Amino acid sequence: MAVLRKNTFKAGLVKGELQRGLWSTINDSLVAEMCAQVGYDWMLFDTEHSAMDPISVLPLLQAVAPYPVNPIVRPGSLNAAEIKKLLDLGAQNILVPMVNNAMEAKAAVAAVEYPPAGIRGVSGMTRATAFGDIAGYHKTAREEIAILVQVETLEALDAIEDVAAVSGVDGIFVGPADLAAALGHAGEPGHPDVQDAAIDAVRRIVKAGKPAGFLSADENFADKVIEAGALFVAKDIDMAALKRGLKSRL
Repeated sequence: MAVLRKNTFKAGLVKGELQRGLWSTINDSLVAEMCAQVGYDWMLFDTEHSAMDPISVLPLLQAVAPYPVNPIVRPGSLNAAEIKKLLDLGAQNILVPMVNNAMEAKAAVAAVEYPPAGIRGVSGMTRATAFGDIAGYHKTAREEIAILVQVETLEALDAIEDVAAVSGVDGIFVGPADLAAALGHAGEPGHPDVQDAAIDAVRRIVKAGKPAGFLSADENFADKVIEAGALFVAKDIDMAALKRGLKSRL
């Protein structure tokens, strides 16, 4: 009989451990498998800003499954049907973009919980249930699922404490790219104003008692955010790393 897979990423958040990750946008299972062996704690498969969708994420989840890396999947939006499919395909960590307030945070939490607590649809023959072999899956699945919400607008910044107070939110990610646009610096995620806002947001998230996350290819910026208390941080994107490596050899 199969057993429910332990989510070491979620456990690390609870313990307050720093976990380093990689943003993954290349829709190729061989690349995903290679990256899974590098040593990251987590990899995020991004369906919001890449040539991926829930179905194309499946072979990527399968490719990294044998390795001690935790996959996170970002759906295209706060879409309960899309999140349901990702969970059924075996994703245990979901990062929901553009969560602006407590109401939307509650909707994100509801999407990963079965009734009566939430609205996740019930199916027995899925990859998540080991095709029906995990006894009691539907009663225990939420224990190993992390729902992360992304704050990246001015409205979201104002609502950080309200979002953090939502029961069931396992972490809050600060999105620097859209935050930069919201602050009038589109395309400049490293602008001093953006850095100040992001670092302040992370400090408020931590003070509110939630794990904070961040992505920046600017190592100095990322280190400042870690110093502010962020626990799940990525310093690179697979596509950017590939381009950087190729250009350095040209």
